[in-house]
Amino acid sequence: MKTAAATLSSNVSSNVATNLVRNPAMKSRRHAAIRSLISSSEIYSQHELAQLLAREGIEATQATLSRDLSELGVLKGPDGYQLPGAAIAAPAPDAALARVLRRELISIAMGGTLVVLKTPTGHGNALAIELDRMRMQGVLGTIAGDDTVFLAASTPLAARRIVKELRTLAQLA
Repeated sequence: MKTAAATLSSNVSSNVATNLVRNPAMKSRRHAAIRSLISSSEIYSQHELAQLLAREGIEATQATLSRDLSELGVLKGPDGYQLPGAAIAAPAPDAALARVLRRELISIAMGGTLVVLKTPTGHGNALAIELDRMRMQGVLGTIAGDDTVFLAASTPLAARRIVKELRTLAQLA
């Protein structure tokens, strides 16, 4: 049996969630703020977006932000969220890879012809995209997971060279 306080709390939470999602004026304001923030800032996660929105007095749950980003057609890549049709400057592949490595790489290890790169959760794909764009000599291919990238090298010597080059680009060496 629910207490009066628990019922009130449940109703308030439900009303807040309903207002966040179903209030057309709030949704329009939130969409405008999201567009503005994405076009003026580099944003790499929904958590970061939620914090920026909160600074503007807009509270939003992760589920709401996920729906909003989908409705707005926002794409996520190595440079963070991008609005559809946004002009994306194509930096030199090694400069883009260096930037992503410095931001995302936690560790790098080698075993035989396999190079294993660890990233924060949810960032493996962004790093793999830049590794693939780089088309490094001796790389046979990459496989990205949520927080890990496997890079297959053609030989153990190529793997050692790749690790050295990636450490240099990441400014770890």
